[in-house]
Amino acid sequence: MKNTWPAILAALMLPPTLLLPALIVARAQTAADPAAEQLRYGDDPLQAIDYWRAEKPGAPLVVFVHGGGWKRGDKSNATGRAKIAHYHALGYAFASINYRLVPEATVEEQAKDVADALAALRRQAGALGFDPKRIVLMGHSAGAHLVALVGTDMRYFERAGLKPDAVRGIVPLDGAAYDVAQQMTQAGPLMTRTYAQAFGTDPARQRALSPTLNAAKPNAPGFLILHVDRADGKEQAEALAAALRKAGTPTEIAALEGKGLRGHMQINRSMGNPDYPGTPIVDRYLARLFAQ
Repeated sequence: MKNTWPAILAALMLPPTLLLPALIVARAQTAADPAAEQLRYGDDPLQAIDYWRAEKPGAPLVVFVHGGGWKRGDKSNATGRAKIAHYHALGYAFASINYRLVPEATVEEQAKDVADALAALRRQAGALGFDPKRIVLMGHSAGAHLVALVGTDMRYFERAGLKPDAVRGIVPLDGAAYDVAQQMTQAGPLMTRTYAQAFGTDPARQRALSPTLNAAKPNAPGFLILHVDRADGKEQAEALAAALRKAGTPTEIAALEGKGLRGHMQINRSMGNPDYPGTPIVDRYLARLFAQ
């Protein structure tokens, strides 16, 4: 891995003019949700986006990145219908992206997919009816790690032709592995295997994929970090928030009820439900950012 990692990084960080992601080339209703348009941002079947238009043009956009341990999951994980219906009612457009999965793809390539999907959406903002200057990137679990990574390591944005202010803010929902090596020391056997598959054993690669260790500026303009009552998620979220604040990046953090795995799943399934405590926290944050 030590010999291959520099080559992988170099390939990923070629100048944007050499590696521009494919433009959105297909638009069709999805079988799972006829209200959604399916967009493409690359040639791989997983490089796809479900998009829900706002009622009025020029709306803000919430882009969601699913979880699944970097090796599973789907853009439909954004649903439970709560998020889509809730943010649509607030007047926002909503997009949920797929990305290539481990082991067929690397975490570096997943972060590249997130940035490329964002860039493809922004290029089509007029046709899709949203304001490219008012976007928030949200992710859950492994998706929280990925949005935090592209929000701190600006090489992913730069390679996709984006500037740090391509989004107004980053909202990670109960992620971990913000400091990969630290997380791996605390994981049980099952998650240790998951982390090893995703991040390998090379300390330099693990550092490069750790948002907390890449939080020196430039970063995305701001962060709202949410976590539930699980020790590793709490510790990782607090350390990321501290690193961002040390760099001068505006950062908010909130703890939500819900223990362990149940709370971890609930934050994704319930976000958008009016009676879920996390919903008004995120709503206030979005309203403030989108009013700027």
